[in-house]
Amino acid sequence: MAGYDPEKDKMIKEWKNEDTGLHISINQYGEGEPKLQIGPRILMKKDGTERRPAKAGRLTIEDVMWLYEIIDEVKEELTGRVDPNK
Repeated sequence: MAGYDPEKDKMIKEWKNEDTGLHISINQYGEGEPKLQIGPRILMKKDGTERRPAKAGRLTIEDVMWLYEIIDEVKEELTGRVDPNK
C-alpha cells in the first residue's frame, strides 16, 4: 500500500472567519469523497502578519455563530460534490 501523496490532496473551497481566525474547507484526497475540515485557526500578529496555523480547538460562540451563518452555503457546496450513488 502506497503512503500519503500530497499531490492527491486538494482543497476545493475555503471559508475564513476574519474575526476569530477559524478556517473551514472542503477537501478531497484522490478520488475519495469530499469532506469538510474544521481548522486550522490562523491568528494575526500585532504587525499584521499571520502566525503559524494552530488546531481549531474548542469553538467560541463567535465561531458557532459564523458557522451558523454560512452553513447553508457549505452544505450546498459539499452536497453538489458528493456522488449520490455511494
